Amino acid sequence: MSDQQVVEALRSVPLFQGFSDKDLAKLAGISKEVPHPAGKTVLEEDHSAIGFHLILSGEAEALQGGTAVGTMRQGDYFGEMSLIDGKPRSASVVAKSDLVTLAIPAWNFERLLQDHPEMMRALLIALSERIRHLRDQG
Repeated sequence: MSDQQVVEALRSVPLFQGFSDKDLAKLAGISKEVPHPAGKTVLEEDHSAIGFHLILSGEAEALQGGTAVGTMRQGDYFGEMSLIDGKPRSASVVAKSDLVTLAIPAWNFERLLQDHPEMMRALLIALSERIRHLRDQG
């Protein structure tokens, strides 16, 4: 995947909607493509934060307490809450098919936000919009 394709994939994530092209390029610079074979557990519920994953291809299943709660496909993402707050994950994610994700390690993301506070502000705005949307639905 080219650098521009990575930027475009990140641009599609609502969490990063307020990021400039320059910010998205910085984010792309700390990300990497990671293959996960079918059946592999990508993340485990109640374990520490490792990072954010954007699905580039394949399917994954989210599990809570061993029960399937959703299927994710290309363009879906997971790990965003733990990426931000560092708390344990609320679900496990298992590759249903061969899966490729764009992964952003939590420690690199935190350092990037510390070095670029404008990115932190854009992230806070996106999170606030998401919370308002969820509140208005309820």
